[in-house]
Amino acid sequence: MSDEMKRAGLLLRIFAKVLDFILIAAAAEIVPRAGFYAGLSYLLISDGLFEGRSIGKVLIGLRVVSIEHGEPCTVKESIVRNAFLGAGLLPFKLPLVGSWIGWIFILLVCVLEFLILLGSKEGMRLGDEFARTTVIETVRSKMTQEA
Repeated sequence: MSDEMKRAGLLLRIFAKVLDFILIAAAAEIVPRAGFYAGLSYLLISDGLFEGRSIGKVLIGLRVVSIEHGEPCTVKESIVRNAFLGAGLLPFKLPLVGSWIGWIFILLVCVLEFLILLGSKEGMRLGDEFARTTVIETVRSKMTQEA
């Protein structure tokens, strides 16, 4: 990683993902039949949008980039890095499972991702390891850096 790219802090990454999950939950509530699938689709491709930034990452000032070449995350890399989280949402749609099991499963997936992220020297969660991506802070304006 070059000197100009600063790895994103854990708290910023959590806030960005929480914002994205709020969007997913809103989609599921607003459009009950298709909202879940729209939210799941957004989760999978979101980091490949807006030059490596989901809406949550745009608001927080983060970007997902490829480790190999430092370019913004592609839609393909986004699907790979978010597939585990997406799989965590699937129990919500399984018949006879119930939403409480869905909540437990997604909570377990998020805790596992968080623990892997905490233990990683490179600041990578499981999805980052598979997609070979990392999250960085976007370049701040000169005025912000001087303050």
